[in-house]
Amino acid sequence: MTNTQNPPDARPLFVSALDQLSLLMNDVTPADLDRPTPCEGWAVRDLLAHLVGVENRIVHIAGGGTPAEMPAHVSGIADDGWAAAWNDRLEPLGTVVADTDPARMVVHPAGTMPWAIAIGIYASELVTHTWDLARALGVDDTLNQQLAAGVLPQMQRALPPEPRGAEIGVPFGPVVAVGADATPYEALVGWLGRNPEWTCA
Repeated sequence: MTNTQNPPDARPLFVSALDQLSLLMNDVTPADLDRPTPCEGWAVRDLLAHLVGVENRIVHIAGGGTPAEMPAHVSGIADDGWAAAWNDRLEPLGTVVADTDPARMVVHPAGTMPWAIAIGIYASELVTHTWDLARALGVDDTLNQQLAAGVLPQMQRALPPEPRGAEIGVPFGPVVAVGADATPYEALVGWLGRNPEWTCA
């Protein structure tokens, strides 16, 4: 069980996850935007819209806002404007991650919790969506497995293997079993209900 009184400092993990994702965000081209992703029903364009929305939400809840006040997806970004949209938000995002009191209570989509726990959850989200994007682009072999290893135990504690389903407020599919020799990223996405063997073909 997570120690909510003195949770570990997830900021270094978050920053590393953000750096890894930023490299991919800057490599996406307009020709990639209609590629499918492992996120059911989402093309790369939809995933990018969500990731920029996550940047906005993190800054917003750190300032005392609620997720409902900030859309989960942004709109109105030109096809050639995604890297700029992402990069323009990095400085304010980095500031709130570094400067917000870890004990401050914030309203995360999963509920009210200390900032330290919220930023750990967001680190897990960034690490996972980085795999989604990298897999869609065919470059997931470049990912940092240590980041997946860093968030996997948290996700296994926070997300039970069952019950699951959007209808009960647990928007993850059944666990996809992986072998003993699976990489940390394969184990992570399998636990989250994604197929580690997914391809866009």
